[in-house]
Amino acid sequence: MAVLKYEEIAESLRAQIASGDFPPGTAIPSGRDLAEQWSVSRATAIKAVDVLRADGIVEARQGTGFIVVETPVGRPAGARHAGAARIAGGMPFQRIGNPEWTVPPSRIAEALGMDEGEEALLRIRLMRHPDGTPHSYVTAWFPPSVARNAPRLAQTAPIAEGTTRYIRRQTGRFPAEGSDTTTVRLASPVESDHLQLEGPTAVAVVLHLAADHEGRPLVCEEGVTPEGMYERSESYPM
Repeated sequence: MAVLKYEEIAESLRAQIASGDFPPGTAIPSGRDLAEQWSVSRATAIKAVDVLRADGIVEARQGTGFIVVETPVGRPAGARHAGAARIAGGMPFQRIGNPEWTVPPSRIAEALGMDEGEEALLRIRLMRHPDGTPHSYVTAWFPPSVARNAPRLAQTAPIAEGTTRYIRRQTGRFPAEGSDTTTVRLASPVESDHLQLEGPTAVAVVLHLAADHEGRPLVCEEGVTPEGMYERSESYPM
């Protein structure tokens, strides 16, 4: 499938941001500069920048242009429908600890199709509301077939272009099907600590599995959200 010019420009900018050419807080080239650099119309250049803005990588700042965001934006586990922009439903997050190779819980191992005792790469993030208060605690598990070929997943630094695009670039694999399973239980002590909960508290747990077009798992995420903050609404014809 041919890559459109604005997608090529956006991908080039993502790579430059990821490599540190445009650190957080700095401006990316203007639409006019990009148009001249790539020999395209200004409309095409602006469309490329709009892709980055939709992904939460840059934000508009009056008098300056588009700035690489200081705080990474991500989405809670689940509800990642095709065509949904990362910034839609996205929120700031904090990386918890360092990514590590460890044996996942049996429910995660089963979802990823892993053998008993086999290690996966674990990344943990704490999603926050705009005011800084905790929203959800998310553990993301990557099977060896993905993590071994995408070494930046083992680093603590944010992946500016998003893990999905990074994995696609490194492995050629991308999500084609997702499934979300929601259950309810009490928060664990670790979850309660990060979510600032007092006493036994019910939480909604979304188990999100993303698989490629051959059905091979790419990642399994478990998002834990306090009951008072978890709400999902859906409208449909009857």
